[in-house]
Amino acid sequence: MEEFGIDLDEVFRVIDTADVLVIRFALLDDRLLLDARDDEGGGPILKVVPRAGSLEERFKTIKKLRPSLPLPERILSFQWPRQVESLRAAGIWQRIEERCGAENHDDIGAMCAQAWRDLTTAERRLVTGAVLGGEGFHTLWERG
Repeated sequence: MEEFGIDLDEVFRVIDTADVLVIRFALLDDRLLLDARDDEGGGPILKVVPRAGSLEERFKTIKKLRPSLPLPERILSFQWPRQVESLRAAGIWQRIEERCGAENHDDIGAMCAQAWRDLTTAERRLVTGAVLGGEGFHTLWERG
């Protein structure tokens, strides 16, 4: 099943099996980090994190977030080529929430909701900056 310019079956497989997953976005520098490992009852972590300059930097971020866990053997990643909202339309966000166990734990549900707000806020800020000629953008036409 290839929709949204990406193989959704493969995306679902990665979400279901990866211990640690990073989703990159076409427009955003921010990344969505899912660490599905359980650390002494702490459960998974779903968090918006800054772009890492290297794989080593990403491992350091994970170690800082999960000091009681060993470094993961690998980090799986994919780029989402569409807007953040399309994660819901494609069923990806629901799959991520299910992997986290959000429906069974209020605190995990709140963590997922916060990650969603962080992603949509970052995207909204970026789009607004693009329209208004904010930092990193310039307008093509200006009123005279």
